[in-house]
Amino acid sequence: MLLSCQTPATRSSIGRRLLTILTSRDSVQNIPANIEARRRIAFFSNSLFMKMPHAPQVEKMMAFSVLTPYYNEEVLYSKEQLVTENEDGISILYYLQTIYDDEWKIFMERMRREGMVKDEEIWTTKMRDLRLWASYRGQTLSRTVRGMMYYFRALKLLAFLDSASEMDIKEGVRELGSMGRDVGLDSLNPERSPSPRSLSRASTGFLFKGHEQVTSSMKYTYVIACQIYGAQKAKKDPRAEEILYLMKHNEALRVAYADEVSTGRDEKEYYSVLVKYDQQLQKEVEIYRVKLPGPLRLGEGKPENQNHALIFTRGDAVQTIDMNQDSYFEEALKIRNLLEEYGRYYGIRKPTILGVREHIFTGSVSSLAWFMSAQETSFVTLGQRVLANPLKIRMHYGHPDIFDRFWFLTRGGISKASRVINISEDIFAGFNCTLRGGNVTHHEYIQVGKGRDVGLNQISMFEAKVASGNGEQVLSRDVYRLGHRLDFFRMLSFFYTTVGFFFNTMMVVLTVYVFLWSRLYLSLSGVEKVANSNNNKALGAILNQQFIIQLGLFTALPMIVENSLEHGFLQAVWDFLTMQLQLSSVFYTFSMGTRTHFFGRTVLHGGAKYRATGRGFVVQHKSFSENYRLYARSHFIKAIELGLILTVYASYSPLAKDTLVYIAMTISSWFLVISWIMAPFVFNPSGFDWLKTVYDFDEFMNWIWYDGGLFAKAEQSWERWWYEEQEHLRTTSPWGKRVEILLDLRFFFFQYGIVHHLGIAANSTSFVVYLLSWIYIFVAFGIFLLISYARDKYAAKEHIYFRLVQFLVIIVGILVIVVLLQFTAFKFSDVFTSLLAFIPTGWGLLSIAQVLRPLVQSTWLWDSVVYVARLYDILFGVIVMAPVAFLSWMPGCQSMQTRILFNEAFSRGLRIFQIVTGKKSGDI
Repeated sequence: MLLSCQTPATRSSIGRRLLTILTSRDSVQNIPANIEARRRIAFFSNSLFMKMPHAPQVEKMMAFSVLTPYYNEEVLYSKEQLVTENEDGISILYYLQTIYDDEWKIFMERMRREGMVKDEEIWTTKMRDLRLWASYRGQTLSRTVRGMMYYFRALKLLAFLDSASEMDIKEGVRELGSMGRDVGLDSLNPERSPSPRSLSRASTGFLFKGHEQVTSSMKYTYVIACQIYGAQKAKKDPRAEEILYLMKHNEALRVAYADEVSTGRDEKEYYSVLVKYDQQLQKEVEIYRVKLPGPLRLGEGKPENQNHALIFTRGDAVQTIDMNQDSYFEEALKIRNLLEEYGRYYGIRKPTILGVREHIFTGSVSSLAWFMSAQETSFVTLGQRVLANPLKIRMHYGHPDIFDRFWFLTRGGISKASRVINISEDIFAGFNCTLRGGNVTHHEYIQVGKGRDVGLNQISMFEAKVASGNGEQVLSRDVYRLGHRLDFFRMLSFFYTTVGFFFNTMMVVLTVYVFLWSRLYLSLSGVEKVANSNNNKALGAILNQQFIIQLGLFTALPMIVENSLEHGFLQAVWDFLTMQLQLSSVFYTFSMGTRTHFFGRTVLHGGAKYRATGRGFVVQHKSFSENYRLYARSHFIKAIELGLILTVYASYSPLAKDTLVYIAMTISSWFLVISWIMAPFVFNPSGFDWLKTVYDFDEFMNWIWYDGGLFAKAEQSWERWWYEEQEHLRTTSPWGKRVEILLDLRFFFFQYGIVHHLGIAANSTSFVVYLLSWIYIFVAFGIFLLISYARDKYAAKEHIYFRLVQFLVIIVGILVIVVLLQFTAFKFSDVFTSLLAFIPTGWGLLSIAQVLRPLVQSTWLWDSVVYVARLYDILFGVIVMAPVAFLSWMPGCQSMQTRILFNEAFSRGLRIFQIVTGKKSGDI
C-alpha cells in the first residue's frame, strides 16, 4: 500500500519481500528493549492492515505544508539550563538521565564511537550533541522541527523508491551494510541534525540519484510562524540564533515573522516577512515581505500568528502542528496515503479537514501524567472516531489536523482572533468549517506525537483555559448559528461534545450543592425528625436513599473502553484497577471542580483569559502558598463549605445518629470534599515531607502579611492576589452582580438555622431569635473596630494603652458570658456552636462587599473589609494545612505518596526517589 506498484515484476519483488517478513522467525533477543521503540513498531505494523487509500508516486502526490505557531518557548536547551539545579539539587540533565536511562547509555556509546575518548568531552567537543539529545526529550521547538522534517526525509526515500529498480535497492542495501555505522547510517540518525545536503552527499554515490531533493522540496514546506523573531534578532536573543541554526540544518524550513519599521517620528509600517537559510550564500535571506494595514496582534496573539503565516505555505493542504508535538519517520511514510483522502467522498462531500490520531508521549513516568495521557488518548481515538462517524459532528480540537488550504484561504483562515471570545481559537475553525458546508473526517492509520502538561498546576491551568473558552463559546454567534441550523440529532451530539460536557459537569456539582443544602434545611428545620417520629414511610424512603452521583470515577469509562480495544479487556481492567490504587478518582474529581468553577464563572461574568501553563519537567515541590493561590477560590473554599454543611448535618440530623446510615448518605460528598482539599498535595512531589511542610507554612504566613505596595506581584503579596481574584466582578454586568449577591445569601442560612438550636434560644422557633442574633455580629464588628483603632493609635508609641484596651475587652466579654450563664438558658457550648453560624455569615458579608466594591471602596469600611478578608484566608489556610501537616508528621506517608505519584517509574526500575528527594549519586 505504501509503495506504488507499476509493473508485475515490481509486484512480484514486493510479494517476495512480504513473504520473507511474514515467515522470518527472529530471536527474542532482537526485540527492542526500549518501550517506545516497541510501541512505535507495533502501531506501524498494525496500521499497515488498516484501510487507507493507494499511495501515488511522490511526483504526483498532493503538495502540502506544515505550519507551527511559535512565540517565545524553548528552542534548544542551553548548557546552563541543563546543569542548573532546582531547590532539591536536581538538574534537567540529571532528570533526563534518570528517566531515559537506556537512551542515555546508547547516546554515550554513540559519542564514543564517533571519537569521544573521555566522558568529560561531552561538555566540550560534543556539547551540541548533548543539547540536542536533551532537547529532543523535552517539549521544545527543536523536537517539533526534527519530527516535522521526517516528512522531508521520508519523501526523499519514497522518491528514490519510485524510480529505483530492484537492483538499485539491493545495491544500496549492500553498500549501507558494508559501511556499517559510518556516515551513511549516522546521517540518518535522528539524534543528530546533519546538514540537509549531507544525507544526499553521503548517499548520492550509492543510494540517491540526485532528483529526490528537488522533488521533495516541491512537495513539502515547513513554516514556523515565529511572531517575534525580528525582535529577537534585534535584541541578540539566543533563541534567534537557535532558530537560525534549525533553518541552516533543515533546508525545507521557513520562518515567518511580523516586522515593525519606523518611517517617521511617530509612524510605523508593519510587514509579514518570510525568511530561509541559503545554503550557497551561507546566510539568512528574505523571500517575501508583505505590507500589513496595521499591527498584527488584535486578539490573543496565536490566531493572528497562524493566519498571517498561512499565505506563506504552499501546496493544496496545510497541517497545523503545535509547539509541543512530534512525529516519526515511519508515520511520515504514510503521508501520501493520507492526502489522497481529499479525493474520496465521505457522505455527500469530500473532506475539508483531515483529523489524525495523537499519541501522548508525556505519560510514561508519573501517575499524574499517565491519568492525563489516558484521558487525552481516549478522546483523540475513541471520542473523535465516533464524532466523525457516525455522528458527523467532529470539529477541529487543535493540532495536528490537516486543512484543505485553498478552501480555508477563501473562508477567513484557520483561526478566529477576536479577544476573549475566541480564547479557544482552534475549535472555531471547526465551527466555521461546519457552518460553511465543510466536512471533517478522522483517520487512525497515522499518528503524531503530542506532549501534555505533567504537573497538577499545569494541568489545572490548561483545564481552566479550556473551561473558560467553552464558557465564551456559549456566548458566541457560531454556537448560536450551529444550534439553529443543525438537525436535531447532530445538535444533541454537538451540544454534549462541546459546551454540553462542561455544562453537565457543572450540573453534577450543582446537584451536590442542592442535595447537601436541602439535607441541611431538612435537619435544621426539624422535618427529618417529624418524618421519623410520625413513621412517614414515603418521606422516610426518600430521605434514606443513598445519594449515588457521578463524580470523577465514571469520567474514566471511555478510557477503559479505548484500552480494551487497543490492548485487550483484561489489560484494560488491570490498568483501571492500577489507576484507582494510584488515586486517579481523586484527580478526576479535582479536575471536575476546576472545569465547573471556571466554566460557571465565565458564563456568569465573562473575562476568560489565556493561561500559560509552561512545558517543563515537573518534579520539584510546589509551595503551599502557590497551591493556595491557584485553588483557594476554585476548590478549597467550596470544599470547606461542603464540609461545614456535612458537619452541621451530622450534629443536628436524627438520621445521622446511626453511623452507617450517615456514611451511606454522605460518603460520595465527603469524597468530593477530601479530593478538592487534598489533591494538590497528594500529587505534589514531597507533598508530605515534614520539613517542607514547615517551610511552606512559614512562607504562607509571610505571603499573607507581606505589604509590597502598588508594584508587588500576586506571588509576593496576598493583597495583590486578593484584588486580582476580584477582576471578573469589575467587568461583569449588573445581572451578574445580582446573581452573585443572590448566591452569597446562602451563607446566612447557617446562622438562621443554628441560632434556633442554641441553648439561649430556649427552643424558640420565632424569627425574632434570628434578628436578635445579629446583635452578636454588630458587637463583634464593633469590638474589631475598637481594637483596630487602639492598635493604630497606641500600638506604636503608647503600647500600654493598647494592652489596656485588649484587657478591658476580655474582661467585659467574660462578664457578659457569666451574666448570660446566670440569668438565661445560655450554655457554654453555645460559644463554639455559634462559630458555625457566624463565621459563614461573615464570609457572606465579605463576598457581598467585594461585589459592591465600587460603592464600599470609597468609604471607611473598605480597610476593615480587606483586613477581615486577610483573617479569613489565614483561617482557610490553617484548615487546609491541618490534614497536610498531620500526614507529613505520620511516618511512612511521604514514601507512600512518592510511590503512588511515581509508580510507573518505580515499575521500570528508575531512580525516581533520588529525583524527588534530591539525593544524587553523581553526575555523568
